[in-house]
Amino acid sequence: MDLRLPLLFAALLWLAMPATVLGEDGSGADAPRTGDAVVDARLADVAVYAARYPDAFVDELVRYFDAPRPLIEDLLEKQGRGPGDLYYACALARVSGRPCRGVLEARAAAPDEAWEDIARTLGVQPGDARARRLREGIAESYARWGRPLPDATD
Repeated sequence: MDLRLPLLFAALLWLAMPATVLGEDGSGADAPRTGDAVVDARLADVAVYAARYPDAFVDELVRYFDAPRPLIEDLLEKQGRGPGDLYYACALARVSGRPCRGVLEARAAAPDEAWEDIARTLGVQPGDARARRLREGIAESYARWGRPLPDATD
């Protein structure tokens, strides 16, 4: 049996995994840690989408989250910030009534802090109306992208 094809397939799957799902050591250290497993799974998928359609991803943040295009492009391209991180920051900003730039600055000031803790400081508690609105906003982005929501349990 020729093992090259299954090995090639496995290698391609591994390479396609977004950095926000697994840290460089495979530990999951770079996972979003929003406190909501469904949101975490969707943010990992957002990273996959952004890698494939970077212009549409940036347009989404600019058009629907009022993010400054130069800032988002700089953070993605030059600073290597993860798309899931950028998306969540802008989504969190929208539901908390703050500018995206301000939430990104809060994240930069505490890069090791879980998003769940940052969200709490912005008044977004797990399961509250704002957290539900954030989830709904992710679903709206997926609808605009013509992309099915990834399977996730509540």
